[in-house]
Amino acid sequence: MAETVGWLADKISIMELKIYHMREQIARPDVTDEFRAQCAEKVAVLEMQRDDLAAELTELLQAIADGRVVPKVYRQFKMYNDPQYRSGAGGTGAS
Repeated sequence: MAETVGWLADKISIMELKIYHMREQIARPDVTDEFRAQCAEKVAVLEMQRDDLAAELTELLQAIADGRVVPKVYRQFKMYNDPQYRSGAGGTGAS
């Protein structure tokens, strides 16, 4: 399980948006029945993918709760807007 809780939550939200908008296509009055059927097939695939991601998220959260997985926290070291990393005037770093 290489994914993070945040990554999985993000992917699930994207899938939900895709499902929502594909269902909107099915409800359009100006499309053919064939187009609606194609969209319905896509919704079924998207729902299966979403459900797989949701199951993986549930499994990961359970593993974290059980102590089998310890999430790593990656610290961000941002250099922009910090004068000490600027060369030239105002910075304390080596030029």
